Amino acid sequence: MIEEKDLIRGLTTQEAERRLKQYGLNVLEEKEKLSPFKIFLAQFNDFITWVLIAATIISGLMGEKADAITILIIIFMNAILGFVQEYRTEKSLDALKKMAAPTAKVIRDGKVKVINAEYIVIGDTVLLESGDRIPADAVILHSSNVMVDESLLTGESVGVNKSSRDKENFLYMGTVLLTGKATAKVIHTGMETEMGKIADMLQNIEEEKSPLKEKLASLGKVMVAICIVICVMVTVLGIIRGNAPVDMFLMGVSLAVAAIPEGLPAIVTVALALGVSRMLKRNALVRKLPAVETLGCTSIICSDKTGTLTENKMTVKAIYYNNNIVECGDRKSFKGLINSTILKKIFTFCNDVNFDFDKKDTSSAIFGDPTETALIRAFFEDSRELKAFISTVLRTYDIPFDSNRKMMTVVMKERGLETCYVKGAPERILEKCKRILINGEAKPMTDYYRRAILNNVDIMSSKALRCIAAAYRDTGITHSKSVENDLIFVGIAGIIDPPRKEVKDSVLQCRIAGIKPVMITGDHKNTAYAIGKELDICKGIDEVITGEELDRLSDKELSARIDKLSIFARVSPQHKLRIVKILKAKGKIVAMTGDGVNDAPAVKEADIGISMGISGTDVTKEASSMILMDDNFATIVAAVEEGRVIYRNIRKFIRYLLSCNLGEVLTMFLATLFYLDPPLKAIQILFVNLATDGLPAIALGVDPPEKDIMYERPRPKNESIFARGLTEKIVFRGGLIGICTVFAFIIAKMKGYPLQCGRTIALSTLVLSQLIHVFECRSEKHSLFEINPLTNKYLIGAVLISVTMLISIIYVVPLQKVFDTVALGSTQWFIVLFFSGIIALINSVYLYLRRK
Repeated sequence: MIEEKDLIRGLTTQEAERRLKQYGLNVLEEKEKLSPFKIFLAQFNDFITWVLIAATIISGLMGEKADAITILIIIFMNAILGFVQEYRTEKSLDALKKMAAPTAKVIRDGKVKVINAEYIVIGDTVLLESGDRIPADAVILHSSNVMVDESLLTGESVGVNKSSRDKENFLYMGTVLLTGKATAKVIHTGMETEMGKIADMLQNIEEEKSPLKEKLASLGKVMVAICIVICVMVTVLGIIRGNAPVDMFLMGVSLAVAAIPEGLPAIVTVALALGVSRMLKRNALVRKLPAVETLGCTSIICSDKTGTLTENKMTVKAIYYNNNIVECGDRKSFKGLINSTILKKIFTFCNDVNFDFDKKDTSSAIFGDPTETALIRAFFEDSRELKAFISTVLRTYDIPFDSNRKMMTVVMKERGLETCYVKGAPERILEKCKRILINGEAKPMTDYYRRAILNNVDIMSSKALRCIAAAYRDTGITHSKSVENDLIFVGIAGIIDPPRKEVKDSVLQCRIAGIKPVMITGDHKNTAYAIGKELDICKGIDEVITGEELDRLSDKELSARIDKLSIFARVSPQHKLRIVKILKAKGKIVAMTGDGVNDAPAVKEADIGISMGISGTDVTKEASSMILMDDNFATIVAAVEEGRVIYRNIRKFIRYLLSCNLGEVLTMFLATLFYLDPPLKAIQILFVNLATDGLPAIALGVDPPEKDIMYERPRPKNESIFARGLTEKIVFRGGLIGICTVFAFIIAKMKGYPLQCGRTIALSTLVLSQLIHVFECRSEKHSLFEINPLTNKYLIGAVLISVTMLISIIYVVPLQKVFDTVALGSTQWFIVLFFSGIIALINSVYLYLRRK
């Protein structure tokens, strides 16, 4: 089977590297990214920080130099922490973008290689198939039924026909091959392409924003207003009581800075980015951050069968030929079939695999679609025999396989004569056949033969065999679609694709988590049912429906039945889209997998569109929210689990930050309300913010999953982040922190301790109660005494750093002077530990009673 493309050697690796240096990467220029220095400066571009800097200047001018210097140090430390978070997030997202970059098939050193599209150079020979995004401007060398979507360049939604024989033989970067296949030579790359000329338009497309981040940013603005009002009240009441206006002004500003969770949206981004990195380690590449939020809501996973639920390791197990099924285990009978030249020709020639004849064994010499490679391996063991078999023929015409036609056709020239070979779904092939080959003689296709074929398809399908039919035509050959008529039926190959071992456990995990797994496949009803039953996706045949049966149902009828269906067999991409729309209309949160270009609409329509990293086309990948790097169903379930973990961790640090900030505000407000001296000085309030808000909150963002994370029903998509009692927990715990801190301060006063000592006790109580609370925030159901603190080492490290900071400002003499603290004795520490610990005890009792 000699094609001209097989004679093309392409560029050598050395030449490609030389041209890459000469012409540069095949990429469009991007908007200039923020430098690390600008990212650092951006940390100061915040209203509250401006106020704090102004307060620092005023404080310095009024002689409070120690306070001014300390506040400046804290501002810079907060900025450094924010910079590290943002810079690492930016870097991790850049790395993920590179991994999601499109790939391309090129011929290098005479072999087909898959490379990152940015490494394509002028002169490269690229191989393109239906669904591929064209990686650079190129001219067609060979083509078959090529139609290209050039709407990105022209705005015209109608596909454009392309051919090597026409003037319209140019392919442009960024456009999509809708149908057919082509071999093309690259003539322009990067900014020299037509796409490069309109690169500015592409650069202005904004990245998709996280809805959760936007909601929290809005919440932050509301909280700013509330906190400023409270801080103004504290400041005014303090001045009325006779406190120094400068001290009260600094205290009010410091309290506002401590109380407002200005870093909340940034921490959400960090948590999402870290979660995305964890997902990548589990072979799920998230393309859009908002998808992480939606993953935890998933209630239905619609999955393809081949390669996702199964191993995609195809092996021919049986062949139907001469009105008889021959099992591959029967080597003597099967050997006769192997030597059946016509069957051998159909399954070998009607094929788009690639070859590496340097390898002797056919298992390593053939690579391409697993079904097609299995068909050739069934007939050949030695690659030299295969090479000799295909070397005497030439493909002159073909009609590529697509998921709607479910068949592929080639016209081969052998010894001056042309023959048409066809393979595909049995029912589609039967529609085109008027005769059947029996014992080497073409006989009329009678009802008897037709029924026998369909019955044997049912028998093979019930054994989970995927059936591929073969037919041919040797007269009246044309180079048009009409060549697919008047065919002679030859036989059927039954291919087994065993289920992935890990999928059965993942299906069970789905059911426990309240997620319904659904199989959507183009395979025969019986094949799908056999695999589905083995994986526990369905219990009975009544849960299976075919594409033909779907067509007979109205949307209303399908909506009424769809909850009872678990397998959709013999479906087209149009059916997939319809299924997604009806499930969404019923309020389901749908994850949908796809690989072909025709799957892209369904993948895009789904709440979570999932494309295949191995078998998926560029178009489907770009329509998806997530790419499965291993095409494995278990990876989808793992990604859903990670989505739930990320969302729960975001709730954890929201609970922690807001309750702690509320406690700080209440401490100062209650003291002012009851005419007490301010329990904390401005510098001490800023220290609390520095010691408790940063590292512990980030450590909560990487908290490992709780054991029951996949035992809950999916949460509603539009559920508030504060749902399920989170507001109640924040108010209750924040109130306790504030009240206990004020009580510790009052006890210190009653014992006659100096004001400086009382403030040190209040400061220590406030910090330690928050650091104890961070461990409580690890679970919404379990008390502090039911949580293993050792499972999050980052959190332990963050808390130890905060405690060390607290001890330092209490016992290191130079820091004592800066933060106006004194060394505490054992009795004073008892007061601190009692009021810090009593909060956790009260909260644990509250949780126990609430569960009861």
